[in-house]
Order: sequence, then C-alpha cells, then structure tokens
Amino acid sequence: MNKILLYFLLFVGIQSFSQELNCNLVINAQQTGNENFQVFTTLEKQLTEFVNNTTWTNKVFKPQERINCSMVITITNKSGDLYNGSIQVQSTRPVFGSTYSTPVYNVNDKNFSFRYQEFQNMVFNPNQFQSNLISVIAFHVYMILGVDADTFALKGGEAYFQQARTIVNYSQQEGFSGWKLEDGLQTRFALIETIQSQTYKEYRQVLYDYHREGMDQMYEDVKTAKKNVADAIIELEPMNNRRPNSYLMRTFFDAKADEIEQVFSDGPSVEITKLTSVLNKIAPIHAGKWRSIKF
Repeated sequence: MNKILLYFLLFVGIQSFSQELNCNLVINAQQTGNENFQVFTTLEKQLTEFVNNTTWTNKVFKPQERINCSMVITITNKSGDLYNGSIQVQSTRPVFGSTYSTPVYNVNDKNFSFRYQEFQNMVFNPNQFQSNLISVIAFHVYMILGVDADTFALKGGEAYFQQARTIVNYSQQEGFSGWKLEDGLQTRFALIETIQSQTYKEYRQVLYDYHREGMDQMYEDVKTAKKNVADAIIELEPMNNRRPNSYLMRTFFDAKADEIEQVFSDGPSVEITKLTSVLNKIAPIHAGKWRSIKF
C-alpha cells in the first residue's frame, strides 16, 4: 500500500475513456530451439505494427489516451508455416488523480495455433475471418477495450464485447482450438460467453465499482475508497455461489490479487473481516496473499 499511496499525487489530463492501444508485443521462441530465426523477428515487428496502428474503434485518439497493454506470444513448436504456443495478454488503466496504473485484464490463452508466412499481409476485417493469428489478436484487443471501458462506465464496453463475440462466431468454422464450447472451460469462447452472461452479471458491476468508486477516489479520501474497493470485491460472492471457481473469477484475481494485497496492507485502517472471509472463499488460490493483509 505504501507504493500505491505514493502514486496518488494529483495530475492533469485523465479522460473519461482510455482510447486505442500502446502495446508491447514480444515473441518468445526459445522453446523451439531456433529463437534466432529471422521469421520470429519479422513476426514480432509485424504484429507490433498491426496492433498499435490498426484503427479498432470509431473514436478519435490522442497518444496519451492509449491503453497500455502487453502481449507475450510463446512459440513452443514450429512446423513449416504452422506455429503452436500460447499468448499472455495484460492491460492496465490509469487511476484518476495519480500516476498509478491499475491492472484490469490478465489472460493466459493457451489455445493458440496459427499459420504464418513471413511478411504476409495483416489486415483485420470485423466481419470476416482472415487468419487465426488475426482473429486471436483482434479478439484480445476487443476484450482489452471492453474491460477498460467497463471500468469507466457501467457496461461501457458492450460494443467491444459484441465485436469480440462476432470474432468468435466467424472463427469457429476454421478448425482452430479455443473458439467452441467443446474446447474447454478456459477458452476465448468461455471468456466472452461468461462476461456477457446474466449468470456472471456481478462481474461487470464490480469492474465499475472497484475502479470508479474505489481506485479513482483514492486521491480524495483513501479510507472511503478502500471501503468501496472492499465492498466491490464482496459483490463477487453471489456470482461465486452460482458458479464456484469460474474462469472469469480467476482472470479477475490474476489481474488484481497483488493490488488487493497492497491496498489493504497499509494506509488507513478499514474493516476487513468480511472481505478476507470472502476472498478466501472465492479466490483460495491466493490465500497466501490474503494472509498477508495486516489491517
């Protein structure tokens, strides 16, 4: 919490919405044994330009309004033009009145295979399949945009989530894993299905309450803001009662566990008995962090 509180210094220029992407994209091909192949460097360069230069929405963007994010693609196997691996996607958004950025999206997508020929064109069509490489990248771009928008306005990311669903729908027929119900419980299909489902309705409310009513109020009243963050987390309990240990819940705490530990381990004291009880129930994998909370 000391580190977080230090960041809560007033600054100018936070807008209502972060816009577009400032993405650090990395290709990790060490597991192939041929990480020095030029094709991996070319792929990294092409994808970096594709993600950062594509116009993903109809908004007007300023450089300082771009969403900071990262994509790390780990290639485990390459056979001809077929690549297999995973992609770790993370994003943050600025907190009002501070220089601190809070993590909001953290997904490890393990169902990632694609075909790529060096220097092939990379163009996104919102209504038509181009390649699995483009579909997976674009899906996560719209998930980043959707989650980010939800943290600023209640259900503000709906249009972006709908585009992510469109990508899922037109990619299902192409024979790649991760797009269908039968592909498992931790897939792109599962992610968009749950985030738009009434069964998990608390999730999007919590995104808003945690960030706008909690983190964004730290600059004005830290104690009240901490209480609001705690109340937002507790809102997840009914969702967990309906679907224990859901993929959506895990992605939330993959992004937030470290921050929650820091927020409630220092600064003004708030009542945390209910909070820690709920945390241990809905996110037991992070029990060590919850035990570290001191107040």
